[in-house]
This record gives sequence, structure tokens and C-alpha cells, in this order.
Amino acid sequence: MRTDFDRVVVTRHGDVALFALNHPEVMNAVSAKMIVGASSALDFVTHPDNGFRVLVVTGAGGAFCSGANLADGPAEGTPDIPSAIGYRLDTLYHPLLRKLRDIPMPVITAVNGAAAGIGMSIALMGDLITAARSAYFLQAFARIGLVPDGGSTWLLPRLVGLARARELSLLAEKLPAEKALEWGLINRVFDDSALLEETLKLAERLARGPTVALAAMRRMYWESPHNSYEQQLEVERRSQQAAGETGDFVEGVSAFLQKRPPEFKGK
Repeated sequence: MRTDFDRVVVTRHGDVALFALNHPEVMNAVSAKMIVGASSALDFVTHPDNGFRVLVVTGAGGAFCSGANLADGPAEGTPDIPSAIGYRLDTLYHPLLRKLRDIPMPVITAVNGAAAGIGMSIALMGDLITAARSAYFLQAFARIGLVPDGGSTWLLPRLVGLARARELSLLAEKLPAEKALEWGLINRVFDDSALLEETLKLAERLARGPTVALAAMRRMYWESPHNSYEQQLEVERRSQQAAGETGDFVEGVSAFLQKRPPEFKGK
């Protein structure tokens, strides 16, 4: 089943939502229209009636996302002048990124080509990041006289260290998928033709898991960098208490004792 939004399409694969940025004519460059469509698509994915348990984000065609669509007009009510860039980040990009951060299910990003600029920032939002062998990552901002955005200056140092983060941003050089894997930026590299199939296998594996606990895990890791050790112990206590009250915990213990595979329901 396929559901279309502005420049975004969501396809159901069992309990997995495959969310594709869908403007291949410009390598899925992000526009105001796409952001509106993406926000609506995330609302659709997270609606309880739709029953999705895992989100996979990818790009239609041969690219993941080539960055901001510089040829696209500004959002309605926003002046088309350089000083409006911060306004557009605040009112368009940041709410979408926060919505993706806070989504209550595991997120996999499947990078099927160029992930540049804000596209790289979106790619790094995945709890797991897979990439086609021909894919690459690019902090393209310095090439047009801008600075990194989309949270990349927060994410990159935590993923690859400060020295490599600076290198990627200052030099604006392409980082091939294999090197990104070596650096620990991403989790898996697959042949181009196998990327979607292998990523969906990972997603289906997660969808069969205790998705309440998995959603709590992603929330805990997002919170961790802000917290002291003592604060994180408290986060773990609260989260473990909630997980211990789920039916999945009861099922997991029962399956362990009965020496059989668990059948988690995500409840």
C-alpha cells in the first residue's frame, strides 16, 4: 500500500513504513513543499491506527538527498533574502528534525546515493544507518559560504569525533560509504542493488521486537549526551520501570523460560 504526500511517499511493508523523499528530478533536494509533505507523512506513520512499528527513510531514484533546493522559492510568508535563512531553519527544518527525533519507533536511514548538506543531517538521524556501496556523505555548506546545520555539528562529533567532524565541515570533501563505515559513522554497507532488501530485513527484525522498549532505547540515547551519569541512571530507572510493565516483558521472560522464540506485540 502506497500513500503519497507532497514530494514524499510512504509504502507499507508489513509493520514497516518505507518513507521516501520523492523529488528525484533534483536528487530529492529539500524544499518547503517537501518539508510540509514529510511532516504530514510522519504524522501518518505515527498514527496508532496505522500500526507501523519501524520507520525506514530513503530517497527515490538515485540519491538520498542532495541538500536544500536552492532554486526553490521560500516558504509562504518568508522573504527571499539571505537574512531569512535562520527563520526558515527555525520554522521549517527544525520542527521536522525534532519530529523525526521524537518518533516513537526505531528509525533506519537507507542512504542510496548522495547525502549532502541537510540531506546528510537527515541521514544521521537514523538509529541505524545503512548505505549503498556507491553512496557518499558530504558536508557541502562551505562550498556555498554557509555553515553546517540540521544538527550536524551536534551529531558529527559524537559519531566520529571532533577532528573528523571539523575535517568534513571545513574541507567539504565527499566521504564514501566504505570510509564512513570505517569511521563508525554508519552501521552497514550493501551492494547498491541489495540496499533496500537488506535494510528492510533489518527493519522487519526490529518490527518483530519489543518496540516499546526499542523506542525507549532510542529516546535514552538521544537524552544521554545532555545528562550527568546520575541523571542517566534515573532515566534508565524510569525507562526500565515502564518496560517492565509491558506485555512484551512478560512474553520475553515466558519465552526464555520455555526455550522458544518470543512473539512480541509492541505493547
